[in-house]
Amino acid sequence: MTDIARAVDALRAGELVAFPTETVYGLGADAASPDAVRRLYEVKGRPADHPVIVHLAGAAQLDEVGRDVPETARQLAAAFWPGPLTIVVRRNSERVAAEVTGGRDTVGLRVPDHPVALELLASFGGGVAAPSANRFGRVSPTTAAHVRADLGADVRVVLDGGPCRVGVESTIVDLVGREPAILRVGGVSRAAIEQVIGRECVLHTTGETAAPGTPASHYSPRCDVEKVEAEAVGARARDLSARGRRAGLLVMRPVPPELPGELVVLDAPVDVEEYARVLYARLREADEHLLDVLLVVVPPASDGLGAAVADRVCRASH
Repeated sequence: MTDIARAVDALRAGELVAFPTETVYGLGADAASPDAVRRLYEVKGRPADHPVIVHLAGAAQLDEVGRDVPETARQLAAAFWPGPLTIVVRRNSERVAAEVTGGRDTVGLRVPDHPVALELLASFGGGVAAPSANRFGRVSPTTAAHVRADLGADVRVVLDGGPCRVGVESTIVDLVGREPAILRVGGVSRAAIEQVIGRECVLHTTGETAAPGTPASHYSPRCDVEKVEAEAVGARARDLSARGRRAGLLVMRPVPPELPGELVVLDAPVDVEEYARVLYARLREADEHLLDVLLVVVPPASDGLGAAVADRVCRASH
């Protein structure tokens, strides 16, 4: 029996599987099974009122798991699926358990851009509810080894698809309200979404409309994370060292000059795309180095992956 077949059998039996996507690894359960979804929340330690995204094999399933699907959803699906965009529409209660959405009438849907995920979803046939495959609030996994380290035997099957290509979670756009709204910044930029739908898309990334991955404190390693400007790194590192705190640095190249020798400089990404791809791995490495504080210089960007990196670092630093 292939690993995909084992994973499909596990899903149909109400068990949990982990699978790769282009963003992060997901912890999957049958979206139509209340018992399976409750088990998912229990293993992850996720609050019951935090909705979970449902993953699909293709855009043709939009009308199966959603209802009253607007034309803007079809436009965005045609433009960005498979890919790192989640579309919020009204939920078909016959295909998506209320436990998936915390009882909401809406559900976030996406088609991941990874061959292993797509094969799993096509073989399973239904929607798979899947948050990131880690304990709630901790650093998202971008390799199968991260999943095994975080969740161990709580997952029946872990499908290994190598390191994730994008590295930060999908953008979430809500199409149910009076105006399109981005609930989480991610792998698809606001500008790209607005170009497709031909109208402004407002940002609602905090407060009551917040979506998966948007609590003020999230994506957190065990060490403290502190945002710092590049020109202030040296002084801040020396201050931490004087106070007996072991510090590290994550920054995009070029690395600032004249840093104290005791500062642990993590392997620096060369551009924003690599920064997003390695961010969560670097946060995990900070704990492996037994750092007390990780200083992070975020890349300069107001939209797209740069904005997603800045958002994740901000939440990790709370």
